[in-house]
Amino acid sequence: MSSREEFCRLALAPGANVRSLCRSWGVSPTTAYKWLGRFGCEGAAGLADRSRRPRGSPLRSPEAVEQAVLAVRLAHPAWGGRKIRRILEDEGSSPAPSASTITAILRRHGLLDGPGTGEARAYRRFEHEQPNDLWQMDFKGHFGVGEGRCHPLTVLDDHSRYALEIGALGGERLGPVRARLERLFRLYGLPRRILADNGPPWGSAGGGPYTQLGVWLMDLDVQLIHGRPYHPQPQGKDERFHRTLKAELLAGRRFESLTQAQAAFDAWRSVYNNRRPHEALGMNTPSSRYAPSPRTMPEAVEPTE
Repeated sequence: MSSREEFCRLALAPGANVRSLCRSWGVSPTTAYKWLGRFGCEGAAGLADRSRRPRGSPLRSPEAVEQAVLAVRLAHPAWGGRKIRRILEDEGSSPAPSASTITAILRRHGLLDGPGTGEARAYRRFEHEQPNDLWQMDFKGHFGVGEGRCHPLTVLDDHSRYALEIGALGGERLGPVRARLERLFRLYGLPRRILADNGPPWGSAGGGPYTQLGVWLMDLDVQLIHGRPYHPQPQGKDERFHRTLKAELLAGRRFESLTQAQAAFDAWRSVYNNRRPHEALGMNTPSSRYAPSPRTMPEAVEPTE
């Protein structure tokens, strides 16, 4: 600023040659007359650097649209641009901004961080053709509640990604797991197959080829299949579901009891199935692709031979 002020005072002196001063000081005439105009109107204060930000941004999203995006993000902090766009479309926002625009809004407001956020990822998907052709079943890693531990039991339909069950169990024992499955079979019918890992109570830990739960499922004409030990890839959908469950519900939460955890699981399961757009389903919801099985739970099971 001191150099600019000195230049202006020299240029405004009686008999000064502005063009000659410009050549001596290495300043373009356009810049020189800009400084002279500001100096004449505002004095030395007018020579300070000013923001180059445009007064208006005709391509920027309207404030109402940004607030709608932020409201959805506030309600669902783990959702990104594609999911938020689908929600805005479903709620009648016309036209809804593109997913990349929504991502830019979130980033501008400091709601996205970390390297690679919002970048496309390579993937390969496979799925069964019909609902209830295959269910995936597993336990999400347990965590403390009150004075005990919560072992979330998750059951997911392979075709639709419909979350059939998120059960807050106190352990990984046969009785509670069978009771939960009986309830699911009466609500949704019988699947053709269930995919699980090799852990208890459905996996055999070296004690023979079958477990009590496996035999019970065979009696119901439900095939129980297992992935290779230490290879979780076949249960990729359920593993990905666990990641979503952790990000959207469990992270930073503390439950005082299994009952409180179950209430939170039930509320989030409803959002996941009926409201949350799923990228693998073309941004549709799991409930839009799921239907109960026509194979009903029998009232009596024939004794095992």
